Amino acid sequence: MTYSKGDELLEREFGPLTRTDFVRYQGASGDFNPIHHDENFAKAAGFPTVFSVGMLQAGYLATYVTEIFGPANIRRFTVQFREQVWPDDVLACTGTVVAIDTAIGSDECLAELDLRVTTQRGMTAIIGSATVAISDALSTNRG
Repeated sequence: MTYSKGDELLEREFGPLTRTDFVRYQGASGDFNPIHHDENFAKAAGFPTVFSVGMLQAGYLATYVTEIFGPANIRRFTVQFREQVWPDDVLACTGTVVAIDTAIGSDECLAELDLRVTTQRGMTAIIGSATVAISDALSTNRG
């Protein structure tokens, strides 16, 4: 695929997320904070119910980028957490190409991406960015 500045990447959805998804991620990550799986604990802390570990949705966003560009082409990936993700949320991962340039001292063509994870309620769960390597022959409108 040819990428140009301003291009929107195809959206990818994950979910609806379940409490089991939260617990499975906790087991894989070793983050056993009860606020993510214990209903009574979450309510005592002032939340309406349990909510996802933020890194779960960050992982979905990383999956989104690697599915499009391939893991060997990821040069940088950052996220910033914005809102909680609740049971039954459906997450939409989206991205925009904000720049295409050649790395200094290299022939490698790089795309800078703005990334976002939103819920079906329109809440932004995560914003992020990435730098990915793309073929020089597949990019246009550098800069």
